[in-house]
Amino acid sequence: MEARLGLKENWKQFTLLVVINGFVGGMIGLERTILPQIAEADFGIAGKSAILSFIVVFGISKAITNYYTGAFANRIGRKNLLVIGWLIGLPVPLILIYATNWNWIIAANILLGINQGLTWSSTVVMKIDLVGDRNRGLAMGLNESAGYLAVGIVAFLTGWIASEYGIRPYPFYLGIGFAVTGLLASYFLVTDTVHHVNSETKSSHVKKLKNVFRETTWSNPNLGSITQAGLVNNLNDGMIWGLFPILLASKGFSMAEIGKMAAIYPVIWGLGQLVTGKLADILAKKSMLFWGMLIQGIAIITMVFATTFSQFAILSTLLGIGTAVVYPTFLAAIADNTHPEQRANSIGVFRLWRDLGYAIGAILTGLIADFFGVDNSILSIGLITMISSVVIKLRMEYTP
Repeated sequence: MEARLGLKENWKQFTLLVVINGFVGGMIGLERTILPQIAEADFGIAGKSAILSFIVVFGISKAITNYYTGAFANRIGRKNLLVIGWLIGLPVPLILIYATNWNWIIAANILLGINQGLTWSSTVVMKIDLVGDRNRGLAMGLNESAGYLAVGIVAFLTGWIASEYGIRPYPFYLGIGFAVTGLLASYFLVTDTVHHVNSETKSSHVKKLKNVFRETTWSNPNLGSITQAGLVNNLNDGMIWGLFPILLASKGFSMAEIGKMAAIYPVIWGLGQLVTGKLADILAKKSMLFWGMLIQGIAIITMVFATTFSQFAILSTLLGIGTAVVYPTFLAAIADNTHPEQRANSIGVFRLWRDLGYAIGAILTGLIADFFGVDNSILSIGLITMISSVVIKLRMEYTP
């Protein structure tokens, strides 16, 4: 029996994968607010580049895992990769609770990167497999919305728990629940989507790429434009993850206030994708990517001049809107430009470069912050983000 494509036809599996991706996002939210504070308070690490080292290893391990998830998705199976990802994620919250030096935090983030690469990439590819070509943007909007809403909510919760009960161990108990629940649901309830891929392959008119890695990375004008923007997007997200709490602390905000502001951006990012994902099925993806990256760049640059809670809240909201516009559009556009049999591989290459943006962003922002100050670091990242929008405008071909 041939598998049927569509959101309505596969809503049960699709909904299950959305919920599981919420647990995946929650694992990142554990660290979003309090890990830079743990570096300073528990381990006496003051240098910005040293503090951001946990993001560097997370970004590199996730990026490499993304690539191999795409490369092996057809061979090993999407579901199997998802289950393996959760098994690797199980020790992460325990290591964060009991770490006695910063090297343990680094090790936990290597495992977290592998966990995120396997689980998030698997759920992305499986949802695209299920819905077919008419609702890719909506599918990605729902997927990324669940993940990043969870990031924001858990970032707020960990900030609140830390302010009430201390930085460790209580905030990380949430992670134990996420990992166990995600593993059990993935193993017992998820079914693979290989039959949906076979069904779509019969009707696809997209030409196969001659070299998936090279063309997705840069040589194909559309795929290359999308990939560079993805890298820059996560470059600035790595900066927000690592430097934003430090910037806010330097301006005298409390741990609870930092937790609230750290939550605004990913929550807006998450909620916004419920709208922007469907828009990516209707509007020109080139325009959405251009305006989304431009809004991000303007918001980041303006943060340097903000002083009050309300100003930071408005700018975090703008940054969340800009990111919500581009994030589901990235993956839907990659899928539009690749053959079904090459889709997982191409998405893996895109996510390799996109998540290397975390590592590049953390290294770049850490070095600039150490030598020239936090303000100059933030200004530099904002400028790079605006340049990325110009690349999309000039290089990407318009497709209705």
